[in-house]
Amino acid sequence: MFNIRVYGILINENRQVLVSDEKIRGGFYTKFPGGGLEFGEGTRDCLAREFMEEMELKVQVGEHIYTTDFFQMSAFNPSHQIISIYYFTHALEEIKAPLRTIPFDFDESQLRKYEETNEIETFRFINWHEFNEDAVTLPIDKIVASMVKSR
Repeated sequence: MFNIRVYGILINENRQVLVSDEKIRGGFYTKFPGGGLEFGEGTRDCLAREFMEEMELKVQVGEHIYTTDFFQMSAFNPSHQIISIYYFTHALEEIKAPLRTIPFDFDESQLRKYEETNEIETFRFINWHEFNEDAVTLPIDKIVASMVKSR
């Protein structure tokens, strides 16, 4: 089974990179915003939908950066192979979602939601000089972080 994921690299005017800090099934992950491709959906539409669902943010999906070109097993389901697609994105409006400065700084309502869904997330920017492959958790994200940083 294949699991196709689409992620956006959003760099603001202050040269900061947007990341999502997530707690999923007891594990902590820092990754790029995005999510799963739904049947009948294009990758760019998927990414725009994910930003709207997760952050209530309209984005312009720009240049393609990378598509996974090696085998990557899902961290959550060993019978699934992950294929991740990355694009640069640009916010078309001011970010309304709460932004944190501390990783995994979940508020009380998010922690209550975690008890129900076993998943929560929050967002923050990482300064360009602090951003590198060690800033993200997932193996494919690390490759993309290095590619973005070297540009």
